[in-house]
Amino acid sequence: MQLIILGCGRAGRLLARAAVEEGHGVTVVDQDATAFDGLGSWFTGRRVTGIGFDRDVLLDAGVEHADALAAVTGADSVNVLVCLVARDEFRVPHVVARIYDPRQADVYRRAGITTIAPVSWGVTRITDLLWHTEWRVQLALGDGDVELVEAEIPHRLAGRFVDELNVSGEILVAAVTRAGSALVPFPGMALAEGDRVTCAVRSLSRDRLQAQLAR
Repeated sequence: MQLIILGCGRAGRLLARAAVEEGHGVTVVDQDATAFDGLGSWFTGRRVTGIGFDRDVLLDAGVEHADALAAVTGADSVNVLVCLVARDEFRVPHVVARIYDPRQADVYRRAGITTIAPVSWGVTRITDLLWHTEWRVQLALGDGDVELVEAEIPHRLAGRFVDELNVSGEILVAAVTRAGSALVPFPGMALAEGDRVTCAVRSLSRDRLQAQLAR
């Protein structure tokens, strides 16, 4: 994969390192040439100095042949603009923009841009660890609209059927872990005390899942 990373801050450097370790070709773009000083001897890719939404800079970075672009500068508008240009003008297949204002996520989503809002997602994860100790989020999908959540089955639900936890379009039990072994649930499967269920849950349906487990 040929990856362009716009922004050589902490996130850009970490992403670049992960991509290099995976064997991908990486080009990092930043308007401040001194930002590249943070790239260690491990970095085998290219460095391009310039403003990311400048067409000539993107061409220099190899956008015409890029498989993916990640915009992780400190400016939401720049990140989204570069992703739009890369996707619409240069047909880059995969683009992702980091944003700091989660209130704009729906606007960008309607424009077809995948966004990551690390602050809001991080707050959600912290609250889970602090006071939702009976469950944990294993993976967030898309923009965090759907999560894979692992939850412990309380004793009061022992003997109930797995299907009773499912809610069409909102909650789906994907696996049951029992005595250390993970099972794909089958029709008529009963829950046992100590089971842990892995559910695909809409983020807006978290409260409904909690109600299902507490009933």
